[in-house]
Amino acid sequence: MIYSLAPMEGITGHAFRRVHAECFGALDRYYTPFLAPPRVGSSFGGKAFKEIDPANNEGLNVIPQLLTKNAEEFVWATKLLADMGYREVNLNLGCPSGTVVSKGKGSGFLRNLDELEVFLRDVCERSPIPVSVKTRLGLEDDAEYERILDLYRSLPLAELIVHPRVQKDRYTGSPRQGRYGDTLARAPFPVAYNGDIFVPEDASALCAAYPATRHVMLGRGLLANPALVRMLAGGVPATASELKQFHDKLFHAYVDEIGGNAVFRMKEWWFYAKCALADPMAVHRAVRKVRKINEYEVAVEKVFNTQSLAAVARFSG
Repeated sequence: MIYSLAPMEGITGHAFRRVHAECFGALDRYYTPFLAPPRVGSSFGGKAFKEIDPANNEGLNVIPQLLTKNAEEFVWATKLLADMGYREVNLNLGCPSGTVVSKGKGSGFLRNLDELEVFLRDVCERSPIPVSVKTRLGLEDDAEYERILDLYRSLPLAELIVHPRVQKDRYTGSPRQGRYGDTLARAPFPVAYNGDIFVPEDASALCAAYPATRHVMLGRGLLANPALVRMLAGGVPATASELKQFHDKLFHAYVDEIGGNAVFRMKEWWFYAKCALADPMAVHRAVRKVRKINEYEVAVEKVFNTQSLAAVARFSG
């Protein structure tokens, strides 16, 4: 089984990938949070370059994800990525953000399949590295997916990662796993599953229903339980000391990268990680109002000194 880390903007960046791999072992693949391609003739810069800088991803199998509907910029970006040693690029057709969708990007690109077909045929033909896609089922109704899947099946995709929700679902409701199963049965290329794998039993149920499953992408479940992949392989849950060590290394990595803003980045992480502790609301109350590094350190020390681990580290919103 292949296990990969989902692209989650602002959270699963290069610092998180590196620290998590150091503390809990490397996953098979890591997808970067989406990157906007640079203009043709320009290079990746700033935060985008940090995400794909080979020095920040050494020893990890990282696949850059691009968010765009501009074929020229996409192809230009793939050439830059190929020169940096990347062997695959992923197109984001799954982001449900209203801002992104209103610009016709992410899952918003699924609104115009004629335009999307022209784009995909062009970039698949001209990209120097294989193109994979991460998709939703449509915007409002999963019946939209019939035409969407027919389009994908006609293309030489490296892989299709299916998050079986529509855009309007955001992350609510149950994933429509039947649509994933249909894709698995009909697609001429590899297919991956993404959505609500929070505990080992979720993965077991998925594989029992769809035995041909070969690649599971993890997101919120791994943020709530950093030892999830170890548990999926039959290993033990994270200990309190492992969780604290992971936290400390991650926090210091963010401080080195962004200084005082590390507090706000860690608060985003705690939104998920609080589920690893027995009283998530106590954790939330402890960290929600802190602003400065010293305040944060005091609050978190109290959390680790007073809170026990949850019986089951499962993301619950």
